[in-house]
Amino acid sequence: MLKKILVANRGEIACRVLRTCKRLGIATVAVYSDADAGAPHVAMADEAVRIGPPPVRDSYLVIHAIVEAARATGADGIHPGYGLLSENAGFAAAVTAAGLAWAGPSAEVIALMGDKLAARRTVLAAGVEPVPGTEGALTGPDELVAFGERAGWPVMVKATAGGGGRGIRVVERPEDAAEALAAASREALAAFGNGDCYAERFFARPRHLEVQLIADAHGAIVHLGVRDCSAQRRHQKLVEETPPPGVPAEVIERLTTSAVAIAKAVGYTSAGTVEFLWGDGEVWFLEMNTRLQVEHPVTEAVTGVDLVAAQLRVAAGEPLGFTQDDVRAAGHAIECRVNAEDPGRGFLPTPGVVTRLRWPGGPGIRVDAGYETGDEVSPYYDDLLGKVTAWGRNRDEARTRVLAALAATEVEGVASTIPALARIVADPDFAAARHWTTWVEQALDLGGIAPSGPAVPAEPDFTITAGGRDWPVRLYRHRPGGTGVRAGAGAVAAPLAGTLVRVEVAEGDHVAAGDLLAVVEAMKMETPLRAPVAGTVEEVRAEPGAPVAADQVVLVIVAD
Repeated sequence: MLKKILVANRGEIACRVLRTCKRLGIATVAVYSDADAGAPHVAMADEAVRIGPPPVRDSYLVIHAIVEAARATGADGIHPGYGLLSENAGFAAAVTAAGLAWAGPSAEVIALMGDKLAARRTVLAAGVEPVPGTEGALTGPDELVAFGERAGWPVMVKATAGGGGRGIRVVERPEDAAEALAAASREALAAFGNGDCYAERFFARPRHLEVQLIADAHGAIVHLGVRDCSAQRRHQKLVEETPPPGVPAEVIERLTTSAVAIAKAVGYTSAGTVEFLWGDGEVWFLEMNTRLQVEHPVTEAVTGVDLVAAQLRVAAGEPLGFTQDDVRAAGHAIECRVNAEDPGRGFLPTPGVVTRLRWPGGPGIRVDAGYETGDEVSPYYDDLLGKVTAWGRNRDEARTRVLAALAATEVEGVASTIPALARIVADPDFAAARHWTTWVEQALDLGGIAPSGPAVPAEPDFTITAGGRDWPVRLYRHRPGGTGVRAGAGAVAAPLAGTLVRVEVAEGDHVAAGDLLAVVEAMKMETPLRAPVAGTVEEVRAEPGAPVAADQVVLVIVAD
């Protein structure tokens, strides 16, 4: 077993990996940006190394800084968590070139399966059908329109690299193709450093099913069952569970057999997930995530397998120590992702200080958290506060337990997705497994969830020191509305703190109501600013690339 591990991540997943390392007696090293100097994962590790300023491109994505931190602290391995550099083949290669153990698959496999187009060709050769789509990257909107005419509208535009719902757009009609492709490409470039996109057939009401795998370098490949991740918004998972309710046994068998075949075909090692769409009586390969998944706790809850511990054994060159016949699943588990987002305002991110955070407990409840009371939810990073997982002897018991756990969770200072999560789990359609990947947006009633108001500014008014720790303090003032438009003033404001990534108009331009004016990006999510009325753009107060505060006026329009 490895003796010292550097965790190349932050937030909830860094804390989760650190917990297993401590249980196994493995020394730990955390890395942090200036924004995370007081974060829980830093306090939890035995050592911590600063790697740069807040933007991920200057800190958590700087490969040489992370590898050097491992060398300097005497770590003999690196665990990448999920997101950030976890599926970066260059990072995996740099880690192994430095003589360090890598808790993931080989760089070659990451590169192969991380390229969605290459992955589609690979699984087809292994006898598994991918979702119908274009064979190469799109060269422009005309090619997207041509695919839509062949496959039927709507269609999906997807980034060829990365995952996690980034770089994806649904294109309803030909006239939307150019804007959708540009937005998906821009988001993919920011998230993965690669703006290439391709097109896929769109399914109206599919279920999102995925198979958890773990494999070693000695030829053992074991699947740990199937998860259902169909409750999503904007292609981001909200609620996950295992086993998948209402899925026939023959479909489960086909999913697991296909996933193992794909893993064998590419020589896979470590933990990985093969994702599928199930709909219209068909099963289609979607993608393979060559890392640990956010939703892995539900699998651990029903199988008793610690996936992080298994990853570390594989990284050390050891065999898994168990076979497919040893895997026994018991009961049902449901996970809810608690994000700092406002479901009353379309799930807008709400960076700010968490003034109160109380996580639940009780029989069958597991919490994976990355934040505590007083912590800062930064606009620079993903806004996942933590995950609440409930295990029950059956699905009804798991649903009852997770609803009680959500009710006991208290979040103040920032908005949270808890009201929406409770609506999802309590809804009769979810209870009867009649939901699908766009059900939250198309059918779920989220009415009556009160908006939490505009996100607070990213910078504190002042800082105080207490208990050996710096605490950011903000002075609040009431802001009526919160739609991004100041009533009667003709001014269009950013509804949240972030970066102005795009301005579509210039002073003197005439716009119609609903026209796209600009785009604000925060926490890896784009928020469009649209014209509230028809009129003339009188003033543009910010330039692309500039930071904007919540409620900061970006443009001024004189109404017709």
